[in-house]
Amino acid sequence: MKKVVVLTGAGISAESGLKTFRDSNGLWEEHRIEDVASPEGWYRNKELVLDFYNQRRKQLLACNPNRAHFALAELEQMYDVSIITQNVDNLHEAGGSTHVVHLHGELLKARSTEYEELIYDWQKDMVIGDTCERGAQLRPHIVWFGEAVPKMDEAIPLVRQADIFIVIGTSMVVYPAAGLINYTSYETPKWLIDPNDMPLPRIPNLKFINEKATVGVDYLVKLLLQE
Repeated sequence: MKKVVVLTGAGISAESGLKTFRDSNGLWEEHRIEDVASPEGWYRNKELVLDFYNQRRKQLLACNPNRAHFALAELEQMYDVSIITQNVDNLHEAGGSTHVVHLHGELLKARSTEYEELIYDWQKDMVIGDTCERGAQLRPHIVWFGEAVPKMDEAIPLVRQADIFIVIGTSMVVYPAAGLINYTSYETPKWLIDPNDMPLPRIPNLKFINEKATVGVDYLVKLLLQE
């Protein structure tokens, strides 16, 4: 069974009505990134950060996976599929995908501020005073700017194994995720699906589908299932 590795970004979630990253003005839901998505912002104003993610969590719980998410799950009928996502939502899992690596954390989880191995499923609001089993304050299980991306250690070996590599809905400028394509082999077919015109990286065997995720992924999945 061939190995398909998929890297997804905000573009695939946007069609479900979810804003997952900063707007063109540098703000994220009217907040400065450094205020709500950095360790410094957390230490300055924990209540602001918790409220921000409480609102994001509520927004996510009102969203549903779209055709692109479902189509990727359908690929598992004929391929060994691993999804590496920069998104913090659970829409891939809700759409039926069974192997998802979250590079930047998960909105529906919380973790201890002192004991990083203590991670909990979390769907309700989080407030000051919510603690782990050892008494430390909980925080969103999100990789903030300036923090390490530990899941890269899991993602890189997956990309190296890819027989087919697909990039969906990401501008390929957010590192270290944007560098994952460089771990593919020269011969590996690569597909980039995005509705925006962009300068394509000089990567061998790269094909561009200039469509939004729901259209482009559906097209590509049907093509691959016919092989």
